[in-house]
Amino acid sequence: MDNQVIKLMEDLEEDAVLALVKQQLKEGVNANEIISASQQGMIGVGKKFEQGTYYISDLMMAGEIFKQISELLEPMMKGGSGPTIGKVVIGTVRDDIHNIGKDLVVGMLKSANMQVTDLGVNVPPERFVEAVRETGATVVGLSALLTVAFDSIKATVEAFAAAGLRDKVKIMIGGGPVDQSVCNYTGADQWGADAQAAVRMAKEWLS
Repeated sequence: MDNQVIKLMEDLEEDAVLALVKQQLKEGVNANEIISASQQGMIGVGKKFEQGTYYISDLMMAGEIFKQISELLEPMMKGGSGPTIGKVVIGTVRDDIHNIGKDLVVGMLKSANMQVTDLGVNVPPERFVEAVRETGATVVGLSALLTVAFDSIKATVEAFAAAGLRDKVKIMIGGGPVDQSVCNYTGADQWGADAQAAVRMAKEWLS
């Protein structure tokens, strides 16, 4: 495991870690080893966030760095840094076009070896259902930053029930104003306050 990549990733040294990754690729270092070290760095960033050393902006920056590293390594990757632990479909629900929080969650789920289908923003309920049918995903993540989108979360949960798939998927929800009362109202399985919580929930359900 490359401790230098881990440390630079943990310290959010974007330019330095990207330069190092490019150098390692030139030297023929295995792409899976580099991604594994990057994942360890992401875990370190997550711990610093939980300890209060890092803030949401730092998490977002780490997610962006990880995304850039993943893009550099993608041509060389053979199925990630290990077997994927499961499939997740995620998107920002209809009537909401915010993607910052969702993109962060997507990056962190991928860094935890999950196969993620990102549907984007303003996604209608039936598209989530279609995506689950297409991919066989067992976890669905619904993001909403606007209170007006809570009804869209509810409609999406109900769409899974109408399609006969509600007992086949676990639905997690998140976003600025989302809390337990929203979870109760919409019929989702659980809610998460941040990207770390989303990863924990997905891991729990997929294990």
